[in-house]
Amino acid sequence: MSSGTQAYLAQIGGVPVLVLKEGTQRAFGKEAMRINIMVAKAVSEVMKSTLGPKGMDKMLIDSLGDITITNDGATILDEMDVQHPIGKLLVEIAKTQDDEVGDGTTTAVILSGALLEEAEKLLDKNIHPTVIVSGFKRALDVA
Repeated sequence: MSSGTQAYLAQIGGVPVLVLKEGTQRAFGKEAMRINIMVAKAVSEVMKSTLGPKGMDKMLIDSLGDITITNDGATILDEMDVQHPIGKLLVEIAKTQDDEVGDGTTTAVILSGALLEEAEKLLDKNIHPTVIVSGFKRALDVA
């Protein structure tokens, strides 16, 4: 599912029926992969300016008007109202990084975005996604 809303699978008379929220669109195959990569790159791009010694703070305003100023990746992602499933996945990556290590949330998200950006270049060369994943796994084994 590449849209920002949830889909629900129900059964009516033994036949599966996909029920989507109003305004939801479905994408398949390469289009779905490209949309997902675009979302990951967008979330990663938001985080880039907070990284490093010259990293800038972000001012976040919630629905109640409360203001938070931070450069902490976990806080920024937690306060963002991410709806897209891939965006939510990046939020979970940051939370896991924070829980396991206590730091590096911004780097984890930016690195994820960069890996997907490189994967997109390989997809443009008609390299099958399975081959790309195998390459990532081999690189992980070497690291």
